[in-house]
Amino acid sequence: MTINVIKPGLATTVQDTGREGFYHLGIPPSGALDPYSMQMANLLVGNNPDDAVLEMTLLGPELQFTENTLVAVCGADMVPMVDNQPANNNTALLIAAGQRLRFAPARQGCRAYLAVAGGIDVPLVSGSRSTYTLGALGGYQGRRLAAGDSLPVLPVTAERLQLEGKTVPEDLLTAFPKSVTLRMLPGLYIHRLTETAVDNFFADTWHVSTEADRTGYRLKGGTPLTFKPEEPPFGAGSDPSNIVDACYPIGSVQVPGGLEPIVLLRDAVSGGGYMTLGTVISCDLPILGQLQPNQQVQFIPVTLEEALAARRASQHRLAELTQALR
Repeated sequence: MTINVIKPGLATTVQDTGREGFYHLGIPPSGALDPYSMQMANLLVGNNPDDAVLEMTLLGPELQFTENTLVAVCGADMVPMVDNQPANNNTALLIAAGQRLRFAPARQGCRAYLAVAGGIDVPLVSGSRSTYTLGALGGYQGRRLAAGDSLPVLPVTAERLQLEGKTVPEDLLTAFPKSVTLRMLPGLYIHRLTETAVDNFFADTWHVSTEADRTGYRLKGGTPLTFKPEEPPFGAGSDPSNIVDACYPIGSVQVPGGLEPIVLLRDAVSGGGYMTLGTVISCDLPILGQLQPNQQVQFIPVTLEEALAARRASQHRLAELTQALR
């Protein structure tokens, strides 16, 4: 079976859970920004949780299917339209050969995930089908989808279609508020700020800029940060936010010039010359990746123990989802 792309949407890519183990070579993991929603969609259609799906941003594509199949749309509230008839999110939907699927613009959240029974069959690159557009790596020809593309899908048996109508229990669905608080583990360089700047950073409400994509989210509207007087190290430059070089964890927060924080996401570079204030904990990054421009962010500092406890809770919730949909 193939999926023909009639319209590509705003930024539609093939993603799975990502390619780990190559960050030291400058290759980021990529993968779904909201892995919980991605795995939910896969489980609804009987796929493995890490099978490749389409990640759709704000405005989804228009697609046509060459054979009968089962699909599910989870994550942001983009109402699926089957031949212009609205259908349900978070539900296994039967699509007949020749039918077209399109999406209403996202009403809540930013990214929705379309799983197709069998999974999108693009080549594995370093163990993953995820798209890394900056490196033209993985996915469909290393790029976002374009009109005229034809996506192959791995075969499944006819029995898979019997999952039609399967839904997600209400208590396992995700809410997508317009204002969120992100937990951050303060990092190696936050001591470079004055105490007042640190207090302001955590007290201020920041707004998502239009410069927000899979590489990182730029935030605006807070108080400019002030730095302690310090002689810059050789080679760092005169900007007080510069350092010579450092590694960037996924979720790290840099503030070029002390003006607008940037939270680095799954397509970000692995290092550079800006100091980082800390790292947003891994289970809060999907919350950030679901924010639309101009929505609000606050940060709260947490300890390593609190971050690990949050990760355990997130893993437990995913285990509950998997058990409920198997």
